[in-house]
Amino acid sequence: MTGTADDVGGPTGRRTGRSSVAVVEAYAELARRVLAGPARLGRTRLVAVDGPSGAGKSRFAARLADALAALSGGRPPVVHTDDLLDGWDDQVTFWPRLDEGVLGPLREGRPGAYRRYSWVRQSFLPRPVPVPVAPVLVLEGVTAARAVVRPELTLAVFVTAPASLRLERAVARDGPEILPELRRWHAGEQAHFAADDTANHADLLVDGAPTLPHDSDRYYLRIG
Repeated sequence: MTGTADDVGGPTGRRTGRSSVAVVEAYAELARRVLAGPARLGRTRLVAVDGPSGAGKSRFAARLADALAALSGGRPPVVHTDDLLDGWDDQVTFWPRLDEGVLGPLREGRPGAYRRYSWVRQSFLPRPVPVPVAPVLVLEGVTAARAVVRPELTLAVFVTAPASLRLERAVARDGPEILPELRRWHAGEQAHFAADDTANHADLLVDGAPTLPHDSDRYYLRIG
């Protein structure tokens, strides 16, 4: 099944204002592709789901994890970069914390762990979240597919949606009081994606605001 996707790419500048073909693909087939791919982070296949806030990254990561669980019998760990941020100002600079606690140990075949940040308490929680050595790790969040980790990725996904819709989703989720920080955050995303050229290095570009009818639990729209 195919259709068209307009004005995708948003802050990346990729395809913006153009019409491109969107192809319906199954999460199950993508999961098979991941499991057949090489493990480049120690014994782990690292899947990065990147894209601007509000684009639909978390939903995509969850659906892919479900599909992987159905094939392999065990749900892969999913690490959300938002859980590692030390507040709004840590949008890009959190990476050493991720590498030291999670990626570094897995690189050496050892389990990792991280402390989850509480946006309510504005501090990291004391209890570490374990990250086991598994066939697949899904890393979801802004900058997850950044250049420094590309050599270790089995799959890089970039999820995109129009800026107006992404803003609407974020405000609906977290409330209008976050608008000042959110606008600053969006500007930071735009600067990062432009410098990193993230979308153009992704293996898969996904429409996070599809209009083509499909079963969103089983299928996603690839932008071609």
